[in-house]
Amino acid sequence: MTGYAVATSESAAGTLTIEIKSVNSRFLDLQFRINDDLRALEPDLRAAIMAAITRGKVELRLSFGRKAATTGAQALNMPLLTELQRLQAEVGAHFPAAQAMSVAELLRWPGVIEEAQIGQESLQADVAALTVRTVQAFVVSRQREGAALEAMLISRIEAMEAIVKRITPLIPQVVAAFQQKAVERMQDALGLACQGSNSSLSRQDALERIRQEVILYGIRIDVAEELGRLSAHLGETRHILKKGGQVGKRLDFMMQELNREANTLGAKASVKELADASMELKLLIEQMREQVQNLE
Repeated sequence: MTGYAVATSESAAGTLTIEIKSVNSRFLDLQFRINDDLRALEPDLRAAIMAAITRGKVELRLSFGRKAATTGAQALNMPLLTELQRLQAEVGAHFPAAQAMSVAELLRWPGVIEEAQIGQESLQADVAALTVRTVQAFVVSRQREGAALEAMLISRIEAMEAIVKRITPLIPQVVAAFQQKAVERMQDALGLACQGSNSSLSRQDALERIRQEVILYGIRIDVAEELGRLSAHLGETRHILKKGGQVGKRLDFMMQELNREANTLGAKASVKELADASMELKLLIEQMREQVQNLE
């Protein structure tokens, strides 16, 4: 599922910012954008994300903007100034016409004004606390989308249940109509329509053959069993959604089972109503499958 959260934390030493965002993915794919001086904290961040979610392509950004010392007189980084002085003298020896750095340029040089010092343990604790806040907000964001996805899936389940309910009464009628039509056609084909002496089979043998063929083909086009399984699978899918938890993989399996029954219904369809119902079911199942892969 998609999700987004960002949080900041202010301290005397600087500003911590954690941003987490995710897009849909069947698996968990973590990417980190972290300042080099904070790279050692990545394992803790990874563990926090993996403890909260199991699916999605997740990107986490962690940045720390240090503040210059602001209490009392600002301090200069004397070792750095000494090194800059040495380097400027060497450059001047090679290029006598080169201008020396001004005071303003020196003060703007990165690190000349000493930044506030912060211990690694204190920084790690601040990051851990901010991570908890950000992950909680991120999970809430994903839960909101999950609720919307659940409502969409339930609406598709209701639509499929309506289709099953609509076509279930047609099955006995379809089978009976087929049997009547098949008997008439086979009687004509076997010479029973007129009781002439040219019939190649006895009446009793012909009727028995007709009965066998009609029963066998009637079984082939009877989809009552498939509709029963469809209803059972839809009920189980609804139960999984209501139960909650990590439902993604279970729903993936249910989509496979629903699709199998819809395909069988289409293969056995002997009238337009059943063929249309099979196409409607497969369309709804495909819409569900696309979203199921985003759920955990």
